[in-house]
Amino acid sequence: MVSVMDRRSIALLAAGVGLLALPSTATADCSDLLPVPAPMMKRRAITAQDLLGVRDIGRGDGALLGNKSPLGLSPDGRQLAFILIRAEASTNSYCIGLAVMDVKPSARPRLLDQGGEFIGGTGDYRGVILPTGFPILLAPSWSPDGRWIAFLRRDKGVTQLWTVRADAGPARAVTHSPVDVEQFAWGPDGRSLIYASRTGQIAERTALAREAVTGFRYDDRYVPMMGDKPMPLATTALSLFRVGPGGGEARPCEEGDRALLGPDPIGYAILPLSARADDGRFVQTEHVTANPASPWALAMSSAAGVKIPCPGEACRGKFAGLWWMSHDGPLLFLRREGWNDRSTALYRWRPGSGPPRRIFVTSDVISGCELAGGDLVCLRQSASVPPRIVRIDPGAGRTDLLYDPNPEYRSIRFGRVERLEWRNDRGLEVAGDLALPPDYDGRERLPMIVTTYRSNGFLRGATGNEYPIHLFAAKGFAVLSLDRPPHVGAINPLNKDWQKLLVENDRDWGERRSMQSSVMTGVQRVIGMGIADPDRIGITGLSDGSSTVGFALINSRRFAAAAISTCCLEPWTVNATIGPAFARKMRSQGFPPATSDDRDYWEPGSMIRNAASIDTPLLMQLADREYLTAIDVFAALREQGKPVDMYVFPDEYHNKWQPLHRLAIYERNVDWFLYWLRGKRDPDPRKAEQYAIWDRLRLKQPFPP
Repeated sequence: MVSVMDRRSIALLAAGVGLLALPSTATADCSDLLPVPAPMMKRRAITAQDLLGVRDIGRGDGALLGNKSPLGLSPDGRQLAFILIRAEASTNSYCIGLAVMDVKPSARPRLLDQGGEFIGGTGDYRGVILPTGFPILLAPSWSPDGRWIAFLRRDKGVTQLWTVRADAGPARAVTHSPVDVEQFAWGPDGRSLIYASRTGQIAERTALAREAVTGFRYDDRYVPMMGDKPMPLATTALSLFRVGPGGGEARPCEEGDRALLGPDPIGYAILPLSARADDGRFVQTEHVTANPASPWALAMSSAAGVKIPCPGEACRGKFAGLWWMSHDGPLLFLRREGWNDRSTALYRWRPGSGPPRRIFVTSDVISGCELAGGDLVCLRQSASVPPRIVRIDPGAGRTDLLYDPNPEYRSIRFGRVERLEWRNDRGLEVAGDLALPPDYDGRERLPMIVTTYRSNGFLRGATGNEYPIHLFAAKGFAVLSLDRPPHVGAINPLNKDWQKLLVENDRDWGERRSMQSSVMTGVQRVIGMGIADPDRIGITGLSDGSSTVGFALINSRRFAAAAISTCCLEPWTVNATIGPAFARKMRSQGFPPATSDDRDYWEPGSMIRNAASIDTPLLMQLADREYLTAIDVFAALREQGKPVDMYVFPDEYHNKWQPLHRLAIYERNVDWFLYWLRGKRDPDPRKAEQYAIWDRLRLKQPFPP
């Protein structure tokens, strides 16, 4: 039977056909964006709708550390402002609101603004700007006098700068930019806002319209999988303007104001952390070698500029935040440490008085911290708990809950999650979270699904949020959520730039072999524990994770089913589908050109070359802007009579952003693995065609049941 919540998900998907086909004028019911406290309910199983409807603060993904904090602290340290966002499948949209609350336990947030559209991020990829589908980090900012809060909001396809009085609404747009506002900050006087938008894109669009008359020249502006026109240039600089918090005419800024905004948000530079004390002491992080992926070290100096050594192991590693306590106080810092940097530790250090002292260490992910008085206010999440706002006493290490945006999760019945650690064949540290069904007693072996790439914090849907880990577990699967080891090129100090690092990664498929060993060793570990059934193992992945899946299907016969969200690294992809700039870069990393027909090179890593020997049933659920990189693999597998099924989702990117699509992807991934690993099917008649297709695919297996 299908549960009530499962029926609701199916009904939403059925209703969503109309939403995707026609412009929707429906308004989402966002009345529960601020949930009302409710008594503890009888524990129940998790559903796809639960995972889809998580209320996020910031990005939610525990693997994305080192970003700007999504918590806006008032100048007096007594209030927090933050953006809440929740997906709403009924309208294929998002509920978004600006909330403010006091920094104390049991405080209730209040909404100062509600509305707007999802804001997806963009990046500089080989000289052009590409949308990614990942949400940008929304961080509201208080005016220095505490009277105003500024934030970004998107309406009718354009992102503008908005403000609201901290004591009351309504909020209003203070910019009317023809292109997206991408950055903002309060000016030094505290009475104006500096903002940045790429207004040069207006002239760029005009030039493209003229070029269209005589045809676009095919050059580095093209990324064919993304569309049939040149992409926007990353060299188009941000233009800076100044506006008052109440609106009015926008005026150009001085070039010196650019430092207030930080680096261009389309860049991918990993910047060092730094903090300056009120007495002039300064600390920043520096790489320990010239390798750009090497660990960091704390570099300390006095107010007079005299270097102060930091003794002890805690002074090196991966840091997630630095803060000075006031009035000649000590330095606080968060450090990722332990096996594969999977734990979070808080340290306290008074320079010149010995090594830093660890206050506590936890397997939880702590991020986005701000110093409020003598305490840290942070987001904290664990494998079975979505992010919550907490207050941490840096003296005793005590943590108080300030706000839980997802109280419904207290009524969900989760299975045990066990943290596993192992090394791959290169000696690199690998880790994984093993999620088990709620009532699992260890008496029988389970079918197991491997999710790939990163595993940190709340186990929602793995990297890309398409493989619902806890939902898989609730359906009777063990799930090994893999947290990848360092890149093979990251540990060599001679790799003094990213190009050298990538060349080493790709030499003789070194990175793929490292990941293959990581996966296979982890799978064997769970088999050896008596938990996983060796004949019923599935594997999934997006991006780097999908490359891991492809390599595993070529070089192993372990997997009985697979699913990927992107595809694939093949000669056509490397040399054509992602454009000439990508082809040139890949050749510089050692990949052969299109005309080489280098069969020996591609033999270990090409699914096309190995299509005849791949028997694992493969599900592809791809974005319309990426499916062209998969059609040659799909054709090769079909040509060889292999069980492969592919779906293409419209108006999507590398990270799929539409709630209805995510719900459909969750559902189909669950159905796929239930079908191939457990021999089960959903009796809902609306899925009859899906199972008829899969039944025909099953007949293509070399030994069908």
